[in-house]
Amino acid sequence: MQEARAAVLEKFNEPLKLRSFPLVPLEDGEVRVRITCAGVCGSDVHMWRGNDPRTPTPMILGHEGVGEIAELSGEKTDLFGRTLKEGDEVLWERGVMCGDCYFCTIKKQPALCPTRKTYGISYSCSQPPHFLGCYGEYLHLRSGHAMIKLDMDVEPEVLVPATCSGATAAHAVELSGLAPGDFAVVIGPGPVGLFVLAQLLEAGASEVWVAGTDADGARLKTALEFGAANTLNVSAMEDEEIRECLMDKTRGIGPNVIMDCTGYAGVLPHWIDLTAPGGTYSIPGIATPQEEIPVEIFRSIARKNVRLQGVWVSDTSHLWSAVNLVARGNYPFDKLITHTFPLENATEALKVTESKESVKAILKP
Repeated sequence: MQEARAAVLEKFNEPLKLRSFPLVPLEDGEVRVRITCAGVCGSDVHMWRGNDPRTPTPMILGHEGVGEIAELSGEKTDLFGRTLKEGDEVLWERGVMCGDCYFCTIKKQPALCPTRKTYGISYSCSQPPHFLGCYGEYLHLRSGHAMIKLDMDVEPEVLVPATCSGATAAHAVELSGLAPGDFAVVIGPGPVGLFVLAQLLEAGASEVWVAGTDADGARLKTALEFGAANTLNVSAMEDEEIRECLMDKTRGIGPNVIMDCTGYAGVLPHWIDLTAPGGTYSIPGIATPQEEIPVEIFRSIARKNVRLQGVWVSDTSHLWSAVNLVARGNYPFDKLITHTFPLENATEALKVTESKESVKAILKP
């Protein structure tokens, strides 16, 4: 039986191990994808460090990927009814939803499916079909999975972040209630934050400012290239300076939408009171359990009709929105790809992601 390699998380905080597993026969409707590029996400770092309770070890990390079809079992079409065949370049919905529950069918919010699982997050590689994460030479896609045949002139590595960061950003802006002409702030200029910036501009924001720390210097420059009207280095500013700056810019109203893409709950108490009455404070960056934080509910939220908006992952509509956003070429998404590694160096890719040395690191198996 043919075997292939993958970088395996066996123990938290230890280097990933290169292992070989057999390529098991496909069941009807399943697809085997040869991974072209896999993205290294901040969530992967959380799992590697043991901070995500969803992590079953041993496992193959990686929920961001683009590849080409290596094998199909039976006929398979993409979202547009186009017949798929071996050799086609594709990407896929990273989540596995039931399609039958209350949230999938009645609320039309499959991201909230109670049995939702995710490739590269939810599955151990200890049992066949093993290849259920993108840090490997192949990915084994279950039957009925949504796929998109790629026919646009975009390098595959540039599309990789759209499958997670981009899709989550599209979901966040959809939930934000942003109206054309609104003023918005993005906190955290990582991949999610830069996608959010682009999506806010597409949705009609009058201006988008982006805030980061000293460690985000290069990323803040990239935000300006994406179209940010201004950037704020919060490491060099007191809270009151930030308040005065934003209140002066918005004529005393405050930002209509604040997108906190940092992934750290401790940011919220410093920023939520800046949200304009009737505005939204969104937290698309929270992906792991966080410490409890104090919030002045009456003054910051209730008295102002402010919406504190959670954003949990995305669905296939958001994936398609993000792919289209990249393909249109109006934003320099190629600048997100700062580091590329072979599969053997997956641990190094996690390290540069954790340190913020990279914006987006890519593995090329």
